[in-house]
Amino acid sequence: MLGATIRLLVVALGAVALTASAQNQRQDFSKVEIKITPIAGSIHLLEGSGGNVTVSSGTDGTLIVDTQFLPLAEKIDAALTALNPKPLQYVINTHVHGDHVGGNPYFGKKARIIATANLRQRLAAKTNAVPAELPVITFEQGLSLQFNGEEVRILAFQPGHTDGDAVVYFTKSKVLSFGDQFVNGRFPFVDIANGGNVKGYLKNIDSILAWLPADAKIVPGHGKLSSVADLKAARDFVAESIAVVEKDIAAGKTVDQIKANPEFIEKYKEWNKGGRWLEAVYKSLNAKQS
Repeated sequence: MLGATIRLLVVALGAVALTASAQNQRQDFSKVEIKITPIAGSIHLLEGSGGNVTVSSGTDGTLIVDTQFLPLAEKIDAALTALNPKPLQYVINTHVHGDHVGGNPYFGKKARIIATANLRQRLAAKTNAVPAELPVITFEQGLSLQFNGEEVRILAFQPGHTDGDAVVYFTKSKVLSFGDQFVNGRFPFVDIANGGNVKGYLKNIDSILAWLPADAKIVPGHGKLSSVADLKAARDFVAESIAVVEKDIAAGKTVDQIKANPEFIEKYKEWNKGGRWLEAVYKSLNAKQS
């Protein structure tokens, strides 16, 4: 049930996620173009660099889910204004990673930022945190907004991708903005350092599939606009990954042997870096036991 308590989770690749500053050094953001595509009702997909951004644009103004990187903030703002001259009212953060919240210092001066309490705590703990980037509305389980003619439900997960993730469901439009709790067509990311847990990641997906309408459209954290069938496939992949690693652990294999699992690596070779994902699953399972 949508009203039920859902605690947040998000899972990370075996390697450390790129910080916003590291990404800034590697990419020329001046070459990034912002693309906005209608999804359903008042909801649009915004693509630039970093995580996908979901946009609600209508008579009440604009609401966005995530903010990508800070150097792109003015470009994103210009695209939003072109879509709807009414002001930005709300920003919802799905999790703490810089490719999703990097633009907070810019947009936090224009709108109210909403996020889980854990996410705010992690942002506030940064040595270079500024007041404008911090959420001003926080929650433990979930909350709802009435915006642009529909209820916007924001649900917290148990620790999965991180320990502060949330998803956003636009009830009339039947669009779910998932953050990195679901990525389409690539290995997911379990950020153990930020409280992620691979089994929680799986439970979070299951909690959504229990109520999500079959015809809903899904904005993944990364990758193309998705269907419920895509989410089910991702769910089965995560479950398979856990089973593979648990079997190897029970067989007494080392982490290097687990990372090199030939059948798994071959099956998902088009995604690349399968060994890093298996290592992340191994570390998460061990963290769970400790």
